[in-house]
Amino acid sequence: MPGDAVVPGDHELRDPSGSPWSSEVAAEEAIPGLAMPPADSLLRPAGPEGGDVATSGGALRQIVRVFRENKLAVVGLAVIILMVLFCFVGPLLYHTNQLNGQEAFQFSTQNSPPGHGHLLGTDPTGFDILGRLMFGGRNSLIVGFVAAAAATLFGVVYGAVSGFIGGWVDALMMRIVDILLSIPQLFLLIVLAVIFHPSLSLLIWVIAFVAWLVPGRLIRGETLTLRVREYVQAVRVMGGSRRRIVLRHIIPNTVGTIVVNATFQVADAILLLAALGFLGLGLPAPQTDWGGMLTDGVNYALDGYWWLIYPAGFCIVIVVVAFNFVGDALRDSLEVRLQQR
Repeated sequence: MPGDAVVPGDHELRDPSGSPWSSEVAAEEAIPGLAMPPADSLLRPAGPEGGDVATSGGALRQIVRVFRENKLAVVGLAVIILMVLFCFVGPLLYHTNQLNGQEAFQFSTQNSPPGHGHLLGTDPTGFDILGRLMFGGRNSLIVGFVAAAAATLFGVVYGAVSGFIGGWVDALMMRIVDILLSIPQLFLLIVLAVIFHPSLSLLIWVIAFVAWLVPGRLIRGETLTLRVREYVQAVRVMGGSRRRIVLRHIIPNTVGTIVVNATFQVADAILLLAALGFLGLGLPAPQTDWGGMLTDGVNYALDGYWWLIYPAGFCIVIVVVAFNFVGDALRDSLEVRLQQR
């Protein structure tokens, strides 16, 4: 019809007089209100729409990024790494006698101040304090890591089973936890340490026995919310066993809570061991830990022998604070609602 735009075979728009239009101008004038987008915009990938969040990298990269933004956590992680190297690699470079008390008493000066030959001095039995810090720190870290791992593993399985089964089984299992939580941890540790002869392996299990209660309650609470999710119900409908649901679907989805709590468990285990050592219920001589070193130095606190107290106390404080900083950062990194995207 006259006045209508026609499109010849070469796809060139022309006005009724026969003169060609440009593609953009032609579209706007031929169909009022229609504007063609620029050609380069058609090649650009579409951005997030409808409130979607654009993220870069995988989940692990995102966790690392959020963790690195917490400067205190980075410092705490560096302190933990340095302390592990100090306690486990240090004795290979700084050779001292830490097992033969009679030899140390005979051939070393007791309570000597820091100086040449003994960078941090010696204790009342003649042991080198710096070597003693490495030796005792290794025991403290071993107890902390192993006890925390054992307590977390048992607590996770216990809490997941209790929360998933529910009913009277859940009520009975949680009443056991409540009874044990009503007893002060330190009192229970003292009783167990007095009944059994203290050793490194025994102290690990004693501390783990009182430490699994908190992760058990936490994972039980997480399980109560996860067991009603659609994917868990789908596995049930498909005939999946309870064991498979708990091990393959419930526990993996609580990994954030597990990791964060395990970090705090290490710090708590080190503090509990230090408390037992300070009360004289820690590792028997010549074995020692940082708490036992504090006990040896208390009797000489008023005599000005600062090197018997401050080094061990400093190690306990910085390690526990470092683990707390790392735990806080891991909680922020693994919690989706707190991630900066």
